[in-house]
Amino acid sequence: MSMPRQIPARIHGVEEAESGGGAPQGATEPLDPSRTLPYSLGLDDSDTPYDVIDALTLAEFVSGRQPWASTTRLDRIRPGAKLVPRGAKVLREVEEDDRQSTLAAGEGWTLRAVVWRSGGGEVTVTADNPKTGRAVMKKAVKNAKAEPQPQDESVAMGFWYHSARRGPYRTTRSITAAPWEQIRRNYAGGTAAAFDKLMAVGRDDVAGRLILLHGPPGTGKTTVLRSLAREWRDWCRMDCVLDPEALFGDTGYLMDVAIGRTGEEDDSEHNRWRLLVLEDCDELIRGEAKRSTGQALSRLLNLTDGLLGQGRNVLVAITTNESLGQLHPAVVRPGRCLAQIEVGPLDYQEATAWLGSSNGVGSASTLAELYALKNGAAPVEAHRPPIGDGMYL
Repeated sequence: MSMPRQIPARIHGVEEAESGGGAPQGATEPLDPSRTLPYSLGLDDSDTPYDVIDALTLAEFVSGRQPWASTTRLDRIRPGAKLVPRGAKVLREVEEDDRQSTLAAGEGWTLRAVVWRSGGGEVTVTADNPKTGRAVMKKAVKNAKAEPQPQDESVAMGFWYHSARRGPYRTTRSITAAPWEQIRRNYAGGTAAAFDKLMAVGRDDVAGRLILLHGPPGTGKTTVLRSLAREWRDWCRMDCVLDPEALFGDTGYLMDVAIGRTGEEDDSEHNRWRLLVLEDCDELIRGEAKRSTGQALSRLLNLTDGLLGQGRNVLVAITTNESLGQLHPAVVRPGRCLAQIEVGPLDYQEATAWLGSSNGVGSASTLAELYALKNGAAPVEAHRPPIGDGMYL
């Protein structure tokens, strides 16, 4: 096994600093920081060619020869897009399982392009002046965005997660979302009536920043949120946070999500409301949450109606398997919730009407159980304990 070896790699400008170059004595012009702070790059056998491209991208910026820099992220790019301007000189190119990286250059500028196999991309440009840099960036991303998906049975949903490589990151996917009227029969009468009111909310009707859906698993909480994304898509963008425990444990991550910073929003996107979806967050909002999760509950409440939420058009939707009585009083206090809806099973009459048969239907059936019966599964005879006794995890 080879031992790691350090390979010193000088970045332009260090030699000048070590040789004593600089402003003449008595000069008032500020000294370039690249001449006072030495830089070196160490490589060992844990580094990859991708890491080398990252380092080489910064060389001209560190030296001061290209003092302007900018990065643009594209959530979805068209197949075949390289994110490199025509006529650029390709200096390095790396292909890996999950990405393709390119280092290119032209007169007065350097560019690093990353195309992710998942469908997104990222471009970083350094240049000797802003005009050149912006022109190169414009050429690199021109016509690179993928065409939006048709809006028949689908809706765009964002997914936030904290990446070890890229930090807080948002990607979008087109998800299937049925119209509300088409899935309304999946819910008990009182529940459906409550959702009727929620679906009809518009941007000027928002009163309360929290949407709380509680009830046992398999009752259709996620399904109705997808439909809500469809009904609200003209004025509200829906984002699902895949790691809520990391979100409320990292203030930098929380600020990026609260601000909605993705690096590619236009003016119209900034004016839209955003709905953050946190699924199955029982431990975050149950009665003992303040003791068990520390500052997480406080940060959640601050996002909904505290200082953090001020000036931000942000709504938060939480799904939980806990009963209302098991939740922290601060979460369910009057005025905080835009909607607080129990999503329970259908009673016998509703279930038989949904299924079109009484075969296998119990006194109450969840949506998941009814779909299982519809697809030919055997009836489930297991006893369903009361919600909130710790049996639903």
